[in-house]
Amino acid sequence: MQAENKDFNITTDLPINPHQWVSRYADYLYTYALSRLTDEELARDLVQETFLAALERADQFKGSSTEKTWLTAILKYKIVDVYRKKSSQFLHSTDSVSAEKQQEDFFDPDDGHWNVPHRPQAFGIEDQDPFTQSEFTHILQLCMKKLPALWLSVFTMKHMDEEDTDAICTALKVTPSNFWVIIHRTKVNLRACLQKNWS
Repeated sequence: MQAENKDFNITTDLPINPHQWVSRYADYLYTYALSRLTDEELARDLVQETFLAALERADQFKGSSTEKTWLTAILKYKIVDVYRKKSSQFLHSTDSVSAEKQQEDFFDPDDGHWNVPHRPQAFGIEDQDPFTQSEFTHILQLCMKKLPALWLSVFTMKHMDEEDTDAICTALKVTPSNFWVIIHRTKVNLRACLQKNWS
């Protein structure tokens, strides 16, 4: 199939159709970016940048994956770039210090066990009710917005994109030991936020 794009001056034998990208993939890519960045404006910007980057690299599309997969991969790299920039600001930020201070109340410093008010409890999402699940997801996203940028980056790459630990450490320039500390603190912080706001 030959695709000719007069607006973008692209003529290629590759099975891509940039005219259809916005209608076919914009909503999906926006949702993908928003779920990982929790920033609507930034998510919209990255989707636009993804389309532009894809147009510039149209001759590199080999057809070994679908357009959607290819565009998602480009977007994914752009999201990692955002993570990398934010993580480089981590040492100069106060949000991580604030988040860590909040956790000091979670555990008994003598025995390391949960303090009673922060002890984990069941969330009550086992009933699989779609409305309940949707509400829980909304609150989880609000809790994720409160995370320090580096923590959110590590968490989403590990648990949403299922990236390899070594790849995350390399991309974000964190040591493996720091990685596991961040993962632990992020989970504790999210649990505390969910228990406080989900009832």
